[in-house]
Amino acid sequence: MALSASDLPAIYTLLANSMSRDESIRKPAEAALSQSESRPGFCSCLMEVITAKDLASQVDVRLMASVYFKNSINRYWRNRRDSVGISNEEKVHLRQKLLTHLREENNQVAQMLAVLISKIARFDYPREWPQLFSVLAQQLQAADVLTSHRIFMILFRTLKELSTKRLTADQRNFAEISSHLFDYSWHLWQSDVQTILHGFSTVAQAYNSNALEQDHDELYLTCERWLLCLKIIRQLIISGFPSDAKCIQEVRPVKEVSPLLLNAIQSFLPYYSSFQKGHPKFWEFTKRACTKLMKVLVAIQGRHPYTFGDKCVLPSVVDFCLNKITAPEPDIFSFEQFLIQCMVLVKSVLECKEYKPSLTGRVMDDSGVTLEQMKKNISNVVGGVVSSLLPKERIILLCNVLIRRYFVLTASDLEEWYQNPEAFHHEQDMVQWTEKLRPCAEALYIVLFENHSQLLGPVVVSILQEAMNGCSTSVTEITPGLLLKDAAYGAAAYVYYELSNNLSFKDWFNGALSLDLSNDHPNMHIIHRKVAIILGQWVSEIKDDTKRAVYCALIKLLMDKDLSVRLAACRSLCSHIEDANFSERDFTDLLPICWDSCFKLVEEVQEFDSKVQVLNLISILIGHVSEVIPYANKLVQFFQKVWEESSGESLLQIQLLIALRNFVVALGYQSHNCYSMLLPILRRGIDINSPDELNLLEDSMLLWEATISHAPVMVPQLLAYFPCLVEIMERSFDHLQVAINIIEGYIILGGTDFLNMHASCVAKLLDLVVGNVNDKGLLIILPVIDMLIQKLIVICLSGGDDHEPSKTAVKASSAAILARILVMNANYLAQLTSEPSLSLLLQQAGIPIEENILLSLVDIWLDKVDHVSSVQKKIFALALSIILTMRLPQVLDKLDQILSVCTSVILGGNDDLAEEESSGDNMSSSKYHGEGTIPSKELRRRQIKFSDPVNQLSLENSVRENLQTCATLHGDSFNSTMSRMHSSALMQLKQALKMQ
Repeated sequence: MALSASDLPAIYTLLANSMSRDESIRKPAEAALSQSESRPGFCSCLMEVITAKDLASQVDVRLMASVYFKNSINRYWRNRRDSVGISNEEKVHLRQKLLTHLREENNQVAQMLAVLISKIARFDYPREWPQLFSVLAQQLQAADVLTSHRIFMILFRTLKELSTKRLTADQRNFAEISSHLFDYSWHLWQSDVQTILHGFSTVAQAYNSNALEQDHDELYLTCERWLLCLKIIRQLIISGFPSDAKCIQEVRPVKEVSPLLLNAIQSFLPYYSSFQKGHPKFWEFTKRACTKLMKVLVAIQGRHPYTFGDKCVLPSVVDFCLNKITAPEPDIFSFEQFLIQCMVLVKSVLECKEYKPSLTGRVMDDSGVTLEQMKKNISNVVGGVVSSLLPKERIILLCNVLIRRYFVLTASDLEEWYQNPEAFHHEQDMVQWTEKLRPCAEALYIVLFENHSQLLGPVVVSILQEAMNGCSTSVTEITPGLLLKDAAYGAAAYVYYELSNNLSFKDWFNGALSLDLSNDHPNMHIIHRKVAIILGQWVSEIKDDTKRAVYCALIKLLMDKDLSVRLAACRSLCSHIEDANFSERDFTDLLPICWDSCFKLVEEVQEFDSKVQVLNLISILIGHVSEVIPYANKLVQFFQKVWEESSGESLLQIQLLIALRNFVVALGYQSHNCYSMLLPILRRGIDINSPDELNLLEDSMLLWEATISHAPVMVPQLLAYFPCLVEIMERSFDHLQVAINIIEGYIILGGTDFLNMHASCVAKLLDLVVGNVNDKGLLIILPVIDMLIQKLIVICLSGGDDHEPSKTAVKASSAAILARILVMNANYLAQLTSEPSLSLLLQQAGIPIEENILLSLVDIWLDKVDHVSSVQKKIFALALSIILTMRLPQVLDKLDQILSVCTSVILGGNDDLAEEESSGDNMSSSKYHGEGTIPSKELRRRQIKFSDPVNQLSLENSVRENLQTCATLHGDSFNSTMSRMHSSALMQLKQALKMQ
């Protein structure tokens, strides 16, 4: 039933109650709203709540209504088969209502309205909502500052949403929008820049703190509108034009916009210092504006590098950035986010592949000039511009400034390190390079060095030598010289590969680095941490004669008093142990202290990332050193403790599962010694109902595979875990290969006992996979099926079923499967029964085989023919008739019995068929009972049974033909055997074969 205006009070009350802290009020309200979501008129009621003037002060309720509105758009706006959805009439009403409520005074509600319009536009523009942009453009013509700000907020959100649509038609639509909107947006942006700068000048000159706040508010709103306009211009240039790196077509707005963006930065920057104390709101805007303008320039350069490389754009922008990096005004040096963006732009230009010789193929355009040549021509021009901007002197200056100014630890860095060494380590080690100034400077330095390694190699070595000479290895105070030494060590660490031609690691280590490590003063932790990093970075340059000393140095650093130093050593040790040239011989006697240091470090660290890092080292150690077993007990206790403490930390648990897998592999057949710790963890990881299942399942499956592969014997717990595999595979085939390996491991390890307990699970797994996966999946499963067939042979040939009906039934059914295989593919079964692996299986099961395995199966078929169904009897008889064609004299010894079985099956065929039909298990029964009453799975099963190829085979013809072949093969011996056959049996045979 549809909701109407009369339901508005109820909807309002539910929305208000849904925010109550009282669960007894909140839960029923949420449930009622959830039930109302799919009812017609629900979104219209929400729209009325959002836009009602008398509710303007009820911001929380209006925001909640907008959230439900957004969710309804996602779920019901697009018509689906499983829901009624929102009617076209209501959609028209909602679209019109949204566009008549543009002047929303509350900023949060206005943002949500912009989101709502953008979500609807993604579905409806341009087909159902072609007038969207024209209406917004019309409203802009006569809008005040607030309304225009809200419209630009809507435009930005909508353009951002539409820009993510990737279909060709959608991209054409976006290009068309860009052509209509760009000029207006750009002109407004330029006008607003002048308005803002004029306003800033007035504000900066006004010393009266009681200046009209209203003027300030309107200026600030203009500033916000200008920023939105800037974001829109960025979106239009980035998404409204194909990248010129692909189409080699100039993007006109890039040349028009970029110089003015740079001018705006230069105009705003002086206000960074003048607004810092007296006008915090405008100071924050200035920071946002300058940073955003630089980000837009970076984005344009990345999207349209060729147009950006024009002489009217690239030189002035890059020159400006280089000047700000190398010689910033004192106030600007504290403006880190801006300096970061300057560095990002220079780095992007330096590593831009479009500014380097083209390696593309020869694609011709209409004029006959290859695209390769066009790109090469542009690249040469832009490359020349970049080279002119970076003469040798400027490159060396930039390198020096980066190392001497930006690499040097500041007082705030040292304070942060002192207060929390762990947090300091991770911020330096793992922070995104574009977020902090020092990592950004390091990233720029690395690119600069890679581009000019021959020029900068001697420069960096010179700075390093100067720093080492200026700071004695016996220093105890934190001096500028020590901080420069730390910076120079960092510079040498980051470009180890290129710098190795200019610096001998052996001489450096045996000299300065070893002396640095011998100084144990607490203040030397600054240098010790950087030495630890150097030892990890330079691993490929460390020769055999130095490895031992380096290993000892890293172990010493792993025991340092400072956590940041120890964690840096931990990371570097991982690099050494994983190195292809790792010398275990030089490391073996260090293992005990290394293990103990790792265990202690895990105890002492508090940060989650620290625990993961140490656990990673332990995992790598287990995987790369041979002596793990002597430390097994300590490792078991360690793993148990870490697992207990890692509840809810899935990333840490994943690292632990990886380490456990390496541990199980390292222990090999002694892995059962850790089962008391291992198996409960494994059980938790493979439980699909566990809250961490999504994160832990993949690594738990790999641990399961390793556990079953290295288990010396099957234990009850492992045997009981197998049904979990069915649950996992029923959910998805994402882990098919590992699952098949696990099944194979269970079959090999558990043998008959496993199959007796879990045969139904194995059958269910095979049924799940076969027919539901592609050819690659089938290739994965077929080896297991082959192994199961071998196991069936073992089951058939094992004794002990004389007084156990259940075992007799299992053996008979197994024999029927093998008989079917022989009938359908005699060569396969013949080859399989001659496999050495099968002989080994039989030997392990204690089954003596004195003759051909296939002949042993003949005895089973003869013995169990009275224990199977009529269809299986026919399969037995067909298999036995095929045996007659074998070139083995022992066949004649069994000829009488074989023919007796075949005769009885042929002559009893009609009676058996009647029995099958009366049992209701024949396909024809569905004709009388109606197919609609039979479950689909049962119906499919009957269809498969009815289409069984065995039904189409004539046993009578098979026996007749194969008997003739047998006579030909064995000649007189065959005749002699037949002559000894009882007369009544011979008469029945002739009757069955219609030979009379």
